[in-house]
Amino acid sequence: MIYESGKDTALLKLEEKISDKSATIGIVGLGYVGLPLAVAFSEAGFKVLGVDMQRKRVDAVNQGQSYIADVSSECLQAAIAGNRLQATTEQSRLKETDAICICVPTPLTKTKDPDLSYVIHESKEIAKYLQPGQLIVLESTTYPGTTREMVLPILESSKLKGGMDFYLAYSPERVDPGSKKYGIKNTPKIVGGITPRSTEMARLLYSQVAETVIPVSCPEVAEMTKIFENVFRSVNIALVNELAELCHDMNVSVWEVIDAASTKPFGYMPFYPGPGVGGHCIPLDPYYLANKAREFDFHTRFIELAAEINERMPYYVALRIVEALNARGKSLNGANVFILGAAYKKDVGDMRESPSLKLLQLLSDKGADVSYNDPYIPNIQLSQGSLTSIELTKESLSAADCVVIAADHSCYNVNEVVAHSKLVFDTRGVTRGLKADNIVRLGE
Repeated sequence: MIYESGKDTALLKLEEKISDKSATIGIVGLGYVGLPLAVAFSEAGFKVLGVDMQRKRVDAVNQGQSYIADVSSECLQAAIAGNRLQATTEQSRLKETDAICICVPTPLTKTKDPDLSYVIHESKEIAKYLQPGQLIVLESTTYPGTTREMVLPILESSKLKGGMDFYLAYSPERVDPGSKKYGIKNTPKIVGGITPRSTEMARLLYSQVAETVIPVSCPEVAEMTKIFENVFRSVNIALVNELAELCHDMNVSVWEVIDAASTKPFGYMPFYPGPGVGGHCIPLDPYYLANKAREFDFHTRFIELAAEINERMPYYVALRIVEALNARGKSLNGANVFILGAAYKKDVGDMRESPSLKLLQLLSDKGADVSYNDPYIPNIQLSQGSLTSIELTKESLSAADCVVIAADHSCYNVNEVVAHSKLVFDTRGVTRGLKADNIVRLGE
């Protein structure tokens, strides 16, 4: 056994294997978090085994075909060709690894309760094949306490003892999809283990791919850090979304207000309104924290209110579109509404929790004839069926009764959009430098 009080052969062996990069790293879940991490470790010189339940993903990885914008097929092909990366659906192969990073989804149920079924499933699978001296790190976003209260007991069902026979830590993913500035290497990594030795093992592992690794005292601090980072954004986005509604009523431009406030060199950072929030973290994290808080008879009223404000934005945008059409003598029922951007943020092909999908569904339910364009997303699914991205042309713009800018992709020529559209509803403020009678902006 490996005891916290000292280093024996098995511990030194793990340290040595990580330090000399002879360790095999297992990545469970090859999505937006797992695949970039797998490539990062392979590029650092490690042998990486990626495990995913989706055969389609596994086959794509082994063929060097990336399905994640932040990972090029060229990088993937180089890792495969160098025998540094292999993907499989066989969970049993996790026994071949020295460290395992769990990067599986943590969605919400329909009633907005945390769904940790993927974490639970993978913890049970890892427990089946857990080896003495292995390091297990949970990266999936979750509430404080998950690592110690849920993952640890499942792993210890293997009869191995956490902190003695194996190491367990939490290290929150900090992926910013589509970012050209921040990636795994230059984004500081937080690690918190169930014991000091577990923390140190996690710190050593991630220092191979990240320039800065910051140890914290325990997994709960690391878990809360992740939740807090995203709740901070959720609350500030909700503030500016509510301000946008008020500015409209007061006939004041929220965009001009934000630009003016941004000139202050201290005590302020800009956040911007929009049609809602998307991605995996910001729409979900407030509910993960709220759910955990109820165990302590604590109600996160401020945080939950912010989440509600952000969730209602697609409804508010739909209402503003109805008003804009009515002002031009046109009913939404039967109107042709053309949405630009199905992704949840600029220049990415990520639809997770995208407010555009909710907006499309709302408008369709109210009788509009909806269509969309997104160069990053060829198809989407609504309740009544699938939609295919249509080409953005003068004809498609002029045929629409209302063109809605829902995502501010760099490829959209705003001047051309305005020039050829009967009505433009801008939810992102990209037209604020233009003056035209056919422009209606959120927050004005």
